[in-house]
Amino acid sequence: MPDHILITGGAGFIGSHLAERLLKAGCRVTSIDDLSTGLQSNLELLQAYPEFRSVIEDIRDEATLDRLTSEADVVIHLAAAVGVALVVERPLATLQINIHGTESVLKAAHRYQRRVLLASTSEVYGKNTKLPFSEDDDRTLGPTTIARWGYAASKELDEFLAMAYFYEAKLPVTIFRLFNTVGPRQQGRYGMVLPRFVGWALRGEPLQVYGDGGQSRCFCNVSDATAAIQRLMQTPAAIGEVINIGNDERVTILELAERVKHIAGSASPIRLTPYADVFASGFEDMRARQPDLRKIAALTGWKPALSLDETIRQVIDSLR
Repeated sequence: MPDHILITGGAGFIGSHLAERLLKAGCRVTSIDDLSTGLQSNLELLQAYPEFRSVIEDIRDEATLDRLTSEADVVIHLAAAVGVALVVERPLATLQINIHGTESVLKAAHRYQRRVLLASTSEVYGKNTKLPFSEDDDRTLGPTTIARWGYAASKELDEFLAMAYFYEAKLPVTIFRLFNTVGPRQQGRYGMVLPRFVGWALRGEPLQVYGDGGQSRCFCNVSDATAAIQRLMQTPAAIGEVINIGNDERVTILELAERVKHIAGSASPIRLTPYADVFASGFEDMRARQPDLRKIAALTGWKPALSLDETIRQVIDSLR
């Protein structure tokens, strides 16, 4: 196990859970986060660990990033624009943060030849309809006039940059594509569906399901996802690879709303809401997403352990 881990985006939902896991495993952890979407409350939870350090700064501040990278053994790059709502509302910031931020991280890691684990997303699979999504599948994105595809393209470019550093500069890089990751501490403010559903159910408000509710997703508990990242960090054979992380139990968004209502014991109605009432004109959604998990299982032995119902209970308990 590496001794000192630098996590970009350490104040975020996934970053704070990952930091906590690594601290419990005996690592020193440094977080860099500008709190644009991360939360101070997440950092306060981590301050209880003497081996945790927080730096409030943008990862595009190259002097700070250079210093922190030089002190670390491994860099786990999670900092990025998050959530469909934010991506659609702030397309320029999305591209700048994702592309320039990742370039800064890779440059610093190259300077000191540090191992990098780079977070990507299932969004890169775009309009692909062949399920489950395998790491080597072709990808089909929509037009450049729709902001959501800009986010997907920026994460694709992140992957291309990382692989270029691996091939040309021999930088030890692993790319992991996260599918919908959920659990305690996740905020619904940028469009994350499960905390929004749970919040509405607990308050007795209508659960708004966008579109016809037939779009399907696979939801992975953040505890399982961070365990997978830790496994990859400890697996030399994962260097130079692109690897899916997620749960392969697929559920429609309408079914998710019904399960939240049932587990929460809520009388909230479920209301179908047209996309046009929520997002800008021309918004596109993917009909289905499901990860092929054979590669990570073969490399590390990892598989998700927590069911969706258990995850829903955890989110309900945390929001209550």
